[in-house]
Amino acid sequence: MFILVASVAALLMAVLEICFFSDNKKVTTCIGIVLKNLIVVDVASIAVQRYVMKYQHFIDTSMYSKIHFIKFFGVSLVVGLIVQLFFAILSGRVFFNKPELPKHKHVARIIKIISVILFAIGAIAKYGALWAREAFGAVTADQMIINLISPTEGTEASVYIDGFEGPVFTVLALTVAFSVIVFTRFDILYKKSEKKSVKLFGDWPKRLICLALAGFFAYSGMGIANDQLDLYMVINSYFINSSFIEDNYADPETTNIEFPETKRNLIHIYLESWENSYLSKDLGGFMNENLMPNLTELSKEGVIFSDTENYFGGPHYGTGTQWSIASMVNQTTGLPMKAPGYKNTYGTDGNFLPGAYTLGEILESQGYEQTMMIGASAVFGALDQYYLTHGNWTVFDYNYAKQNGLIPQDYKVFWGYEDDKLYEFAKDEATRLYETGKPFNLTIETADTHRPNGYVSPGKETPYPNPYANAIWNSDKDVMEFINWIKEQPFYENTTIVLIGDHVSMETTFFEFYGFTDDYLRTQYNCIINPDPSVANPDKSVTTNRLWANWDYFPTIIAALGGKIEGERLGVGTNLFSGEPTIFEQYGEDKANTELEKKSSLYNEKILEAENMSDVIGDGPY
Repeated sequence: MFILVASVAALLMAVLEICFFSDNKKVTTCIGIVLKNLIVVDVASIAVQRYVMKYQHFIDTSMYSKIHFIKFFGVSLVVGLIVQLFFAILSGRVFFNKPELPKHKHVARIIKIISVILFAIGAIAKYGALWAREAFGAVTADQMIINLISPTEGTEASVYIDGFEGPVFTVLALTVAFSVIVFTRFDILYKKSEKKSVKLFGDWPKRLICLALAGFFAYSGMGIANDQLDLYMVINSYFINSSFIEDNYADPETTNIEFPETKRNLIHIYLESWENSYLSKDLGGFMNENLMPNLTELSKEGVIFSDTENYFGGPHYGTGTQWSIASMVNQTTGLPMKAPGYKNTYGTDGNFLPGAYTLGEILESQGYEQTMMIGASAVFGALDQYYLTHGNWTVFDYNYAKQNGLIPQDYKVFWGYEDDKLYEFAKDEATRLYETGKPFNLTIETADTHRPNGYVSPGKETPYPNPYANAIWNSDKDVMEFINWIKEQPFYENTTIVLIGDHVSMETTFFEFYGFTDDYLRTQYNCIINPDPSVANPDKSVTTNRLWANWDYFPTIIAALGGKIEGERLGVGTNLFSGEPTIFEQYGEDKANTELEKKSSLYNEKILEAENMSDVIGDGPY
């Protein structure tokens, strides 16, 4: 059927060529023209159908509807016209001529520049958004803004390569091609006879058409970007005011928190991209085979906060939560990580959320010794600045390991050094912290399950056809081995272990490979091992069917250490052990997220800019 449709377009093109571009009207010549168009237009149209329109078949057309054939007919006509133009140029019946400079050359130049700018905006918006969605999954505009204005040192090289080979080169190539068309002056003329030519298309109409096309492309590109990245969130963040944070905020610096006399140690492990979908379907996951059998078994010992009736579940999406640094900020401040209101306050020395009062500062006031460990460079995203300006932390990252001779100066695996080394270094660091005689807080961020494709150390098992599945499988064994080591240490009895996926995975190819569907709700894995006896056996009504987000883990972790929190809230987070409603449960997650997206005076002027709190919200309970 597609061949028949293309043939109709080819016949129309043959008639066009015979009437306007052929001086010889003999029957044999006309038959030759018809055959030439049938072959060339049919083949070219089918090629466009297969490789551009991505239709799977052109012989078996039973799966296609009427609209598919209408679209294909239109494409065939365009292809046919291009073919006719090509043949007409070869025969000399259509030719280009360079026109004289226009009278209003400055106006013409302005139109050209505006056209190229609009086209570039459309290309950046479209291809940048599509790449970001394909590469990182459900990213949002606020996340992209924060990442763009934050330090990127230590980024895995393949991310840069993928970005340049993908959207950057695509935008560059298309913009250059469009600029050549726009800035090249030409008229297209039709040679009616040896002595007479007619202008078919002039330079001025070309400029106006290019301007119109560029404007449409910019509009459609921004529409695609809004659809893929939720650009409306940026409008909310910068232009729409809300007092939601002020109305629901409990200042961690002034809220009364009572710790037990004997302080519990904390080992807080952020498991990169770890989510419940890796479980088998019978456990609430999406896989036919459980990719995390060790943590499944370990979870029976701990407390999991689930969003369903099932034992396994986790937090729902919250504004400013779904990337690594944001998740750490959420779980240690009780706040979303929002796009900066006035200036870059994520990365300037001493200026990363300067008005926030964090878990690190609370534990510092209780005499804790604290280390943050990560196998990548903590300079990335200014993570080092966040920890170093909020508590007495040692930042043990890729750069620290090189500076202290733990790895060679030229050593680089994946994002820095692999999790095998991270866990070995963590054993030594946990031992050192314990030997200080102080309570300690050891925070660890893993990396082997990061995109792209994860990382599997040489010699480890690869039982699955997908590389990311193998990374998950091995990471499950690695973290279990580390926790088993902790259990054998003298400090374990008085140590609480917090395990949580920092965010849902951004490795889109894994989910495509295993056929994930949009109706499956992906949530972060979470489990608290060996919490304080006061909260160790919570009722099922407290741990299941909960609507919560990362920021609720802030007061929950303090409660797991035995802390008693006045009002059960810190930041906008709620102590999940208390059974008190979270802001998601109180307001509904859609309303809460929408309000959190909006511009907040408290966040901008108190948290980001460290102004006096009373200047923002006046005297009150905060």
